[in-house]
Amino acid sequence: MVRSRSYIATPPGATIKEQLNDRGMSQKEFATRIDMSEKHISKLINGEVQLTPETAVRLEMVLGVPARFWNNLEAIYREKIIKAEAENAMDADTEMAKQFPYSEMAKFGWVPKTRDAKEKVINLRKYFEVVELSILGSEQITRIACRRLAITEKSDLALMAWAQEAKIMARGIQTAPINIKGLISAMPELRKMTVLKPGEFCHKIKKCLADCGIALVFLPHLKGSFLQGASFMDGNKIVVGLTARGKDADKFWFSLFHELAHIALGHVGQPNGTSAEDEKAADKWSGDILISSEDFETFRRDLDYSEGKVLQFAKEQGIAPGIVVGRMQLEGMIKYSMLNNLKEKYEMDL
Repeated sequence: MVRSRSYIATPPGATIKEQLNDRGMSQKEFATRIDMSEKHISKLINGEVQLTPETAVRLEMVLGVPARFWNNLEAIYREKIIKAEAENAMDADTEMAKQFPYSEMAKFGWVPKTRDAKEKVINLRKYFEVVELSILGSEQITRIACRRLAITEKSDLALMAWAQEAKIMARGIQTAPINIKGLISAMPELRKMTVLKPGEFCHKIKKCLADCGIALVFLPHLKGSFLQGASFMDGNKIVVGLTARGKDADKFWFSLFHELAHIALGHVGQPNGTSAEDEKAADKWSGDILISSEDFETFRRDLDYSEGKVLQFAKEQGIAPGIVVGRMQLEGMIKYSMLNNLKEKYEMDL
């Protein structure tokens, strides 16, 4: 028996059991008369196997009730199961849908605008390409390596929404076969782009990564996701998504190289996503790519953190000054309120 708020699906076996009780007939005797195994009769009565047209004819012979009656009972039972399960799934998905930043997703045009709870569920199912939202918990769907500031249940769902949009956008990007060695070899060239303006480097960096089998997409920040960037496998390509609009240059580049670190270090596509150790390793790898630990330690020991010295060091390194400032702030060399005039804020077309 399957229940929901509006439906109760009772198997035809319940009626068979009533017939046997009225006759005082045991299931063992009935199984002999109908020429079926006791195990099959038990499953039939409990609704665990389907009542076939052949069985309906046998029931008519043994119990004297027309075969069409049994066929009709079976059809009604199966229909109510579908309706009950669909209603239960809708109820569960309606609660889950409340946790998504639906209004913001609609504002970005990711899903249609609506206030109706059921319409939100249907729209979210179509957006995520799943028959039920509960499927989003599958390991096959959530293999995402990402950089974010906090992890909560709501942020996990916001991350899924953001990553799905990145996946959808990446479908329109042609890439070469995945080439990890090629990506690592391209790091020096990518690093040089930190001194360029977004209008100068956006096309170049996308082309460079596409040649390595990576589709790079820029998306708006989704509130509650605490997300800086994410990378994951999608078919025969790797997708890297970054939040970019109104972002400090140092955060943009660190987020990008952090995601590329996940790719270079083999973290993308892991069954359970990335671990805390993976995130630390990606942080170190990306930090060292942007400014080598040895060079940065030499700069630190000079104890001259003036604007002029920072500009000189950045020029020697061939990177944007804001990246140096961000590293100094992160490592506690200066306060987060200092030297921010050297940071550029990017505005990118999304």
